[in-house]
Amino acid sequence: MRPLIAIDWGTSSLRAARLDGQGRVLEERSVPRGILTVPPGGFAAVFQDTCGDWMRSPGALALVCGMAGSRQGWVEAPYCPCPAGFGDVAARLAWIEPGRVAIVPGLSCEADGVPDVMRGEETQVFGALDLLGLDSALLVHPGTHSKWVRIAGGRIESFSTFMTGEFYALLRQHSILGRTMPDGDGEPDAAAFERGIRYALHSGTLLHAAFSARTLALFDRMPAAALPSYLSGLVIGEELRAQDLAGVSEAVVVVGAEALTRRYELGLRILGVPTRSAGSQAAWHGLPAIANTLDGTGK
Repeated sequence: MRPLIAIDWGTSSLRAARLDGQGRVLEERSVPRGILTVPPGGFAAVFQDTCGDWMRSPGALALVCGMAGSRQGWVEAPYCPCPAGFGDVAARLAWIEPGRVAIVPGLSCEADGVPDVMRGEETQVFGALDLLGLDSALLVHPGTHSKWVRIAGGRIESFSTFMTGEFYALLRQHSILGRTMPDGDGEPDAAAFERGIRYALHSGTLLHAAFSARTLALFDRMPAAALPSYLSGLVIGEELRAQDLAGVSEAVVVVGAEALTRRYELGLRILGVPTRSAGSQAAWHGLPAIANTLDGTGK
C-alpha cells in the first residue's frame, strides 16, 4: 500500500493520521477546523496547513471521510447505496486530485420508503470489521446520531439512525428537566445511569420515562448531581429498547469513544447481550482497507 494520509473531517474537528505502507500509524494530528469553521473555498488551504508536509512523501495518497464530503463540505461525495462493501465505496470515491486526494462517500439505505444516511461512520464500521477480523456482525456506533448497522459477508446490508445524543442535549439544555440539574454534567454516576437504563427498558416510552427525571428531583429521591447520568440512561435505554435483540447470542460490536462505549456495554449487559468493542481509532483501519481495494489507476 502507498503511504496513506487518513483524514476524519467532521463538523467540529479535523483528525488526521500519517500511515506507512503497512497501515501503521506513524503520527496523528487534531485541529479544531471542522467544516463549520471553513469559509467557502477554504478547504484546500486548511488541508494544506494540516497535512501539506505529509503529502510531500513520494506516492502519498490522502483519503478523507466524514462531513467534508457533504454539501457544506469540500466536495459533495454522493451517497453509496447499501448493500455496500469496501470495493463499492472505493469505486465511488470523489477525487479532488486524481490519484492523490479523494473523499470517501457516505452510505444510504431505505426502509418503508424512508431514506437513512451516514457519513463518516461507514469508515469506522469497515475499520472495526478489519480490526476485529469480522465479516458479519450487528454493530452500534454511539454518538449524537447513533447508528445500528447490520453487516453480512463484509458488506453493510442496512442501518438505522437514532438521535440519542441530540435528544439528550435537547432535554438537558432546553427542557424543564434541566432546571433541576447542575450546569455541568460532572463525573458519571454509574448507579444513576443504570437506574435510568432499567426504567427506560420497562417504561414503554421515553415520553413517559423522561418526566421521572423531574419527579425524582422534586421528591428528593435523587441528588441533582446524579440527574445528568440518570437522563443519559433514560435516552440510551430507549435506544436499546427499540432494537430487536431478543435471542441475540453473538456479541454486538460497539464502536466509539471510550466513555460512550462503556455506557452502551453496560446497557447491553443488562439485556444479557454480549459485546465487543473497537475504539474511535477504527477510522485508521477503515481508510487503509478502502485504499487497498483501489486498482492503482486513481479512479
